[in-house]
Amino acid sequence: MSKKLRAITSLVCKVLTLALGVAVTALSCMGSLVMQTAASLLGIGLACAGVALQARS
Repeated sequence: MSKKLRAITSLVCKVLTLALGVAVTALSCMGSLVMQTAASLLGIGLACAGVALQARS
């Protein structure tokens, strides 16, 4: 993978990780979050964090 593509992949995954974490927090505060949805969103965020860490190396 080229350095530019790695950098873009890492950035996108970091942004997704942050956005999903914020979404779960906001939905939870509003009281409109189902636990299965929260687990799915946080799982996707964790997978994106793993990809971001892998793309960095």
